[in-house]
Formats: sequence, structure tokens, C-alpha cells
Amino acid sequence: GRASSLRPRASPAITRMYLPPSPAVRAPCPASSCFVFSYLHIIVKTQLFVKGTRCTQGAIVLKSGQSAPCAARFAKKGEYLLMKVLLINGSPHKEGCTYTALTEVGKTLTSAGIDYEIVQLDGGPVRDCIGCNQCSKNGCVFTDDGVNDFIAKSRQADGFVFGTPVYYAHPSGRVLSFLDRVFYAGGGAFAGKPGAAVASARRAGTTASLDALGKYFGISNMVTVGSTYWNMVHGHCPDDVMLDGEGLQTMRNLGRSMAWLLHCIQAGREAGYDFPAPERGHQTNFIR
Repeated sequence: GRASSLRPRASPAITRMYLPPSPAVRAPCPASSCFVFSYLHIIVKTQLFVKGTRCTQGAIVLKSGQSAPCAARFAKKGEYLLMKVLLINGSPHKEGCTYTALTEVGKTLTSAGIDYEIVQLDGGPVRDCIGCNQCSKNGCVFTDDGVNDFIAKSRQADGFVFGTPVYYAHPSGRVLSFLDRVFYAGGGAFAGKPGAAVASARRAGTTASLDALGKYFGISNMVTVGSTYWNMVHGHCPDDVMLDGEGLQTMRNLGRSMAWLLHCIQAGREAGYDFPAPERGHQTNFIR
């Protein structure tokens, strides 16, 4: 049967449904009135929904193969947006300690019906921002790494988690170089969206690393997401991290907080409360 919150109207021949681009494999939601398909601007036969309704009985299948509740919020009649969080692995190790922590966050997001993607920074060189002021609407002038691709993904994403290993009590140099250019060339893609930082260390330096990554949120008009402890895990290898019970618990609680905030933001939009436009114009230089 249908969820009690669904109130279908007369069914048209076709309705256009909008989804952000995603590598996730999605299957039709089993609920009789809800359809979840992949890719952007897919035209499907479906019914019209009243603004603000959502499916509470169906399920979606994400790229992990896991089934999760369909939490697609209907932005307007016949259209919906499946929320998605981008997670950056700032470690050159694709499935190391940082990846293990991010995966724990991602699994929790999945259980809340929110899609996620882990963006891996590969082992190649990443340029620093050189302040050339040649940024354009397409992003950074340098196109030989993944900065512009990430900016494009960020415009479609709803939330972010930046993960880093700890090197000499600070984030990895590559994640800082990457994010400096991402935010300088495409900072507008992040305003009003929630973000969190995650650090992985064998022993110490985590809080200093979290503090450094948190600076991107504050200057970009983002909402910082917390957990039940500072977002860190400890271990020399992934197996060690899996033994850090409190660290993994902190990751799961971070995922729950992120999911809750995303649903609150969407509910606010549906009620007419969107993110406020910032005031501009003043720039004070202290040396005259």
C-alpha cells in the first residue's frame, strides 16, 4: 500500500524527474507511487505528487548494493531531488584509515536514504593556488588535476565531508592544496550547505588538522556539522581503525547529524525558508 503521506493526483502520460548526476545505481522504489531512477532529466511515466510529500515505505538501491529507505523529497509536482554528500579522501591510500572512517559515515548516510560518493585524491601532484586571479566560471585556470571536476560535482551536491590523514600534526599537503584552489575558484558552490572534517592519525595531531579544514567552512558561509566527539579515528592501518569503537561511533553519529541537517534544510526550503543572501560591499584593509 501507499504511505499515508502520499496524495497522488491524476496521472499524466509522462512527467520529467530531476536528479543530480550520480554514479549510483538506483532501482525503482517498490512503493506504488514512487519512482527512483538514475541520471539527470530522465522522463518516466509516474504520478504527480503534492509539494513536500515523500515516500516512507519504498526503498532505493545504491551503488554499494545496500537497500535504503527512499527519502526523496518532492521539490514540486512530479519532480524530486535525491540528496547527495561528497566525501573527499585526502590520503593517497585509496582504502586506508581515512577511507575506513569516511565509509562509516557513508554507510550511515545510506541508511538515512542519502546518497554519497567518496572522491579519491590520487597520488599525482596537486598544484598550490598561486593567486593568479585567472579563475573563471569554469573554475581554476589549471586543468591538469581534479579540481574543476570536483567544483562541478559540488554544485550538484548537498553536503560535504573532507577527510585527511595527519602528517606532522596537520592535514596532508595535497588536500590543502586541492581545497585552497577549489574554494578560491568555486567557493560559491558551497554556501548554505553543511560540511564536516574527519581526521585519521596513529596518535596525535588530529585536532590541529580538524581546525585547519574547518576554516574552509567558516569563510564560505557553510554550516559545520558536529558529532559526539571530535571527528577523528586512530590507528596505523584500517584494521586498527576498526578496533577504535568510539572513533567509529563518532563517524556514525556524524552521518546521522549530517542526514538530519540535510532533511531540515530541505524542509525549510519547502516551507519557504531558503538560505539568506549575504550582504556584500565592505572590505576593510588594516594597512593604509
